[in-house]
Amino acid sequence: MLDANLKQQLQQYLGMLREPIELVASLGDGAKSAETRELLELIAGLSDKVTASFDGDNARKPSFTIRRAGDHDVAVTFAGVPLGHEFTSLVLALLWAGGHPPKVEEKLVEQAKALSSTHNFEMYFSLSCHNCPDVVQALTLMSLFNKGVTATLIEGGTFKEEVEERGVLAVPAVFKEGEMWASGRMGLEEILAKVDTGAADRMAEEMARIAPFETLVVGGGPAGAAASIYMARKGFRTGIAAERIGGQVLDTMGIENFIATTYTEGPKLAAQLEAHIGEYDIEVVKPVRASKLVPASQPGGYHTVEFENGASLKARTLVLSTGARWRSLGVPGEAEYQTKGVAYCPHCDGPLFKGKRVAVIGGGNSGVEAAIDLANIVGHVTLIEFDAKLRADQVLVDKLRSFANVDIHVSAQTTEITGDGSKVNGLIYKDRESGEEHTVPLEGVFVQIGLVPNTEWLKDSGLALSNRGEIEIDERAATNLPGIFAAGDVTTVPYKQIVIAMGEGSKAALSAFDYLIRTEPAEEIAQGAATHEAQVA
Repeated sequence: MLDANLKQQLQQYLGMLREPIELVASLGDGAKSAETRELLELIAGLSDKVTASFDGDNARKPSFTIRRAGDHDVAVTFAGVPLGHEFTSLVLALLWAGGHPPKVEEKLVEQAKALSSTHNFEMYFSLSCHNCPDVVQALTLMSLFNKGVTATLIEGGTFKEEVEERGVLAVPAVFKEGEMWASGRMGLEEILAKVDTGAADRMAEEMARIAPFETLVVGGGPAGAAASIYMARKGFRTGIAAERIGGQVLDTMGIENFIATTYTEGPKLAAQLEAHIGEYDIEVVKPVRASKLVPASQPGGYHTVEFENGASLKARTLVLSTGARWRSLGVPGEAEYQTKGVAYCPHCDGPLFKGKRVAVIGGGNSGVEAAIDLANIVGHVTLIEFDAKLRADQVLVDKLRSFANVDIHVSAQTTEITGDGSKVNGLIYKDRESGEEHTVPLEGVFVQIGLVPNTEWLKDSGLALSNRGEIEIDERAATNLPGIFAAGDVTTVPYKQIVIAMGEGSKAALSAFDYLIRTEPAEEIAQGAATHEAQVA
């Protein structure tokens, strides 16, 4: 089950246990139950602080509870075998149940401990989902540090009938008190913000006490991370405000074109970005989403960024790096059936469609790669491309055409996604040459048609945007407004790539630095700083 290297690593981790823990399994007669028993016996055999028993009465079989010996309210339950992407989640659950402190911001742990009401979570994950571990680990921490929180973490592939009965067609999927509560990637901060009704107000109060920055970076992806690091290295007071550090990189599976790194994965790179930011005196404000930009009235003055929680931050220079998100089709049925058959991540949700019929919309690299991945999992793939030919690299096109369970339609315009009210049951496309409409019966639709920049909040700011909504910048990453720079996928720079975004973020920071040393602060700077000092005093 685990190779020698993983066994050795696991034994080292179990050596960090401070208190004894118990593994209590509920098993049936199938292969998955046998696999669960083997895993738990292996874990118990690696540490004298771990005991395993197999007399549990959980209705889900196989499942097992990790609990602190002598305090059974400190517990978390896994249904299925948490290997693959969730092996790290299993290790952390063992460590935290055994008293090893989490490497999580102390204020978040305290916030989790302070939750006063009860919260009962059930969460579905797949072993190939790279978005799921954040949610699994957040709910695990909450259940192990607050006795009012319970978490059952369910591997969807083991409980297919349950998944279909509850209409789970996308992971991660979180149910609370038996009702669908949230879907998609969430970290501990986002989950706490949803259950802790006073969190937004407290954060707004904290932000009101933050002094103006010399440079504020808005957005935490590769461009924003690079900009904040470059600026902090110049010795200027720097802040970064973002929904999450890593941005869309967190939703990327394999990365093979990041120079000098032959292979990495998005979540790992995002963690490295956050760790690198933490090496410098950078004030990180998250999770927040920008809602309005108020430019300075004169060069050298304060720019103000307002946020959805009602707070605002000020800075002499800004680097806008709010990135982009998956572009939607905008056809009838798409919004209605999101998480009910309409999906955007083949790695995460593909296993839920095993043996079924799906469509992939988009014939670029992303679409063809998605179709190749899915062809190995699902029963049949229909790829639909608006253009007259596939736009992906030829090597990918050749690979796709080698699959017998793939149909390809070009010059095809998707006009509607159909469903029965609860889930997707088909797709309608129009042949752009003949005008004829075709209906394709299927159970899932994966949309892979590119990106749209996150610039809605800038519409009335006076900042120049392209006809695609991208921030227009020059060769120095400067916008049309003095002291405001931009970088990454949100800008007009072509080729939306991680390595390019990092370079552009670095360039934007250097340009902001040049602006700061060449521009005299406006009088409002001194007045604002004096006001802040008086408030603090």
